[in-house]
Amino acid sequence: MNHIELGKVGEDYAANYLSRKGFQIVDRNYRFGKLEIDIICTHENKLVFIEVKTRNSIALGSPYLSVTPHKQRQIIKVSNRYIIENNRTEEVRFDIVSIIYNSKKQELEHIVDAFYPIA
Repeated sequence: MNHIELGKVGEDYAANYLSRKGFQIVDRNYRFGKLEIDIICTHENKLVFIEVKTRNSIALGSPYLSVTPHKQRQIIKVSNRYIIENNRTEEVRFDIVSIIYNSKKQELEHIVDAFYPIA
C-alpha cells in the first residue's frame, strides 16, 4: 500500500472511530487552495477540526509528531476559511488522530486540544 492509500485507510479508520465516539462528521477533505483539513465534525457543541496522520510503523516516530507548527498554521488558515464560508459560530477545537496501521497492528491515539490557534 502506498502512502496515499495508507492515508485514505487511516482517514476512514479515524472517521469510524470518531462516529462511534459520538462525533458528528460534517465534512471530510475540505480544501482551500492546496491546503486541506481531513475531518471536520461537531462534538459537545464544538466545531472540531481533525488532522489525521497515519504511518505503517513508528520507525520515524509517532505520526502526530509530523503536525509541526507550520502544519498547525496551515490547518488554522483553512479552518478560518471554513468558518467564514459556512457561517459557523461554535467554539473551535483542533484535534489530531495519530494512527499506526499495518497487517499486524491497528493503533489509534486521539489527541484532544492538540494545539491552539495563535493570534
